[in-house]
Amino acid sequence: MAPTRNDLPEDIEACHALIAKRDERLVVVEHELSERDAHLSLAEQELSKRDQLIEKLQHQLKGLLRNCYGRRSEKSDPAQQLLFDDILEKLWDTPPVECESEEGEEEAPAKKPRRRGRKRFPASLPRKRIEHDIPEEEKPCPECGKPRQRIGEDISEQLEFVPGHFEVLQHARLKYACRECEGHIKVADKPLQPIEKGVPGPGLLAQIITAKYCDHLPLRRQEEIYARSGVDLARQTMWGWVRTLLLEAEPLYEMMKDLVLSSHKIHTDDTPVKLRDSRSGEKCESRIWVYVGDRKHPYTVFDYTPNRRRDGPVAFLGDWEGYLQADAYSGYDCIYASKKVTEVGCMAHTRRKFDDAQETSKEVCPEAMAQIGRLYRLEQGWKELDDESRKTKRQAQSVPLLEKFKQWLDAARLRVLPKSPAGQAIKYALKNWKALCRYTEHGELDIDNNAAERALRGIAVGRKNWLFFGSHKGGQAAAMFFSIIASCKRHGVDPFEYLRDFFARFPAYPDAKRADFLPDRWKQLRQKQAVEVSDEN
Repeated sequence: MAPTRNDLPEDIEACHALIAKRDERLVVVEHELSERDAHLSLAEQELSKRDQLIEKLQHQLKGLLRNCYGRRSEKSDPAQQLLFDDILEKLWDTPPVECESEEGEEEAPAKKPRRRGRKRFPASLPRKRIEHDIPEEEKPCPECGKPRQRIGEDISEQLEFVPGHFEVLQHARLKYACRECEGHIKVADKPLQPIEKGVPGPGLLAQIITAKYCDHLPLRRQEEIYARSGVDLARQTMWGWVRTLLLEAEPLYEMMKDLVLSSHKIHTDDTPVKLRDSRSGEKCESRIWVYVGDRKHPYTVFDYTPNRRRDGPVAFLGDWEGYLQADAYSGYDCIYASKKVTEVGCMAHTRRKFDDAQETSKEVCPEAMAQIGRLYRLEQGWKELDDESRKTKRQAQSVPLLEKFKQWLDAARLRVLPKSPAGQAIKYALKNWKALCRYTEHGELDIDNNAAERALRGIAVGRKNWLFFGSHKGGQAAAMFFSIIASCKRHGVDPFEYLRDFFARFPAYPDAKRADFLPDRWKQLRQKQAVEVSDEN
């Protein structure tokens, strides 16, 4: 207790001693308080770190739950957007924007006793007879000159697929011989087949490829489907046909690749696909990359790599020059460093990061999405404009909105924790700001990379069915046939009809005219032929 007035000493020395004793006590108390404050500060810091970790884990958990059970688009309530339009109009003094393996089927199971010979096709299947005659000038006997008489025929059966049912094509090659000379036998030539000495017809091969790479039906399921029609086609046999067809389709794939690399701008993205090691059975992660050509080169080409290293896009693009629109994957940095390729960012990725962080920051993220929505609504109204007009509109309206959005991001960064989901979204936008704004410099560029993401959507659906690639060859086959089918879809061409005609005529087609089988040119020629036939009738 503090001394009372009567207890205080009267002499000066005693008072000084009392004061010194009090000062010592104050020093001790101050030291104890400072230690307590230090402990409290450390505890507060630890609690702050735990709060950030909890917020981060909650954000990840909500993202996983939404991926499993919720919607994945970044659409928001239009009424909510109108509220933010009113706020932005007051803040910025601008009017609201109005709209104008299982690829691994090549791995054979345990060997069974080998059966000799080829199975005969069921007698219940309808037969269609196709006669192949020898030319008229070859019918006379080369020795006596008299007409050779038909003495028989060689029949080989080919399994063909017509949508809805199977049929067997009987290729009857007529034989001729000279009765006078009793010899000089001549047999009609058999037309070139998609697979030499193979039984599948062009339609059957087109059905297998379309079902596998367009409809995402693994060969195991196709085996079961065809068995219901009375046709026994082992998946190992069908995979052997697919591997053989790679050589037939490779020239077409290389032509489409060269045309994509002639584009002024390319959209690219990648998606993971599991790769199964045929020896160990373990699975690792391979990648499928997509490269979408521009309007003058409307082809979509896929590429397979066993990993996600930068070597894949570097090898594919080579010495290409132009605008590359992609996400912020660091593997592209060495490509941009060459100064030949210009980076174009994706505003959809930026919007998605703010959308994912909405639950953790209900003030910053919705406002950011509203500002990005204004940019998108402008683009929606300019879809039908030519490139030069679109560029003019962007410079006049989009650029001012982007400048104010940048100012808002700089200010909003101070309102959130740097490592919070909202802070990371702002950091992503500011780090890639120059690339995100580059679309305003040219009318042909897009505000986002959705063209590439749409192209990869089919693979994301398909891998739920075939699960993995069984080998590097399986990945290469998938990339090649994905490219052909995606380019057909881009031009409104039926992949089955296209592949059936391709397998029937491409082997014997002149090399100089093989470009006629590019999907857009093939479609034009078919339409031209249809018009000519209708005119004749």
